[in-house]
Amino acid sequence: MKRYYSIFALALVFLISCAPQEEAATIKQWYKGNLHTHSYWSDGDDFPEMIMDWYKSHEYDFVVLSDHNALAEGEKWKLLPKSPSHELGFQKYLDKYEEEVEYREDSVGRIEVKLKTLTEYAPMFEEEGEFLIIQSQELTDSFDKKPIHLNVTNIQEKIEPQGGNSVSEVMQRSLDKVKAQRDSTGIPMFLHINHPNFVWAITPEDIIALEGERFFEVYNGHPQVHNYGDSLRPSMEVLWDKVQAAYLQANKPLLYGLAVDDAHNYHVFDENSSNPGRGWVMVLSESLETGSLVEAMERGDFYSSTGVTLDEIDFDGETLSVEVAAEAGVDYTIQFFGTKKSNPEASGIMLKEEQGESASYKLEADDMYVRAKIVSSKLKENPYQLGDTEVAWTQPVIGN
Repeated sequence: MKRYYSIFALALVFLISCAPQEEAATIKQWYKGNLHTHSYWSDGDDFPEMIMDWYKSHEYDFVVLSDHNALAEGEKWKLLPKSPSHELGFQKYLDKYEEEVEYREDSVGRIEVKLKTLTEYAPMFEEEGEFLIIQSQELTDSFDKKPIHLNVTNIQEKIEPQGGNSVSEVMQRSLDKVKAQRDSTGIPMFLHINHPNFVWAITPEDIIALEGERFFEVYNGHPQVHNYGDSLRPSMEVLWDKVQAAYLQANKPLLYGLAVDDAHNYHVFDENSSNPGRGWVMVLSESLETGSLVEAMERGDFYSSTGVTLDEIDFDGETLSVEVAAEAGVDYTIQFFGTKKSNPEASGIMLKEEQGESASYKLEADDMYVRAKIVSSKLKENPYQLGDTEVAWTQPVIGN
């Protein structure tokens, strides 16, 4: 099911500008992954093994469990809620993993289950080159009753909430802690900003103030995160472009957009539940190894999707080209967005729109950056919002 491509067909500007011309083509591969998921280790409603089985059986290549201020380590017993869906879920768990399940029942019939740690459940699913589980934590903090949630991909040691005197300071302190852990361990990891519009907690200005942030969620599958904004507050895409323009004006790196599930609910699938399978990233990497995946994402060698698959993304330093792996009977609109240097306040204008399965945009001298959005006519199965169609987003690029 995986596709292989020459780096020269799909390289982004950062690779092309650095690669010697005589160097042989490096074969890279697309890997599908989800970077935001919850289990019984915090406020998800299923066991880690059942969740890993869902993602692996649905052709994901890598996944995380990013539970709130928790790593899946040490002893933890989960008291199961008394509800038909949770009781049915437990029975499915027993049916599948009975010999490995440790549980007990109290005097009033309530069931507690000992949760498997990462070191216990990972070997049950991981296969070299086929499926990888990456350790993660949703670093959960707040300021002035505003929830500030930040995921740390490939975290090695749990980080406690850092607090602060503003939303930006809370996030910056967390960023600094992740950088310190990365520097001390030498292990690649990154922090990304979760669902800024959840309870309208994080504004564009809060993100603009940060030093060292590279990733945020342009799409989150939880039904309460306000991906599309409202009449007074920006959508995630509008926020992205506003921050992007400000970052480039301040000589900061590009900000990359992730699509994630933020799955909590695995028993009931509907528009009111936070289910798996809504958003993911496709990473172009040399291998299915954590370090390789993290480094590829830091180069911008990935796109985000709710269903659209891309055959090719090519940027030669001047022109961004996109080709869709089209499905029969589905129409596609390819849009290019950017901001003009001469008018940075008008961020995120549509630079070009084409109907079809492929399109390209050549940056003009006045363009700060360009990114592509691919919108299909195919309705999204179990969508974030009723009526959503499948979409993909490429990462922004800047000209030579």
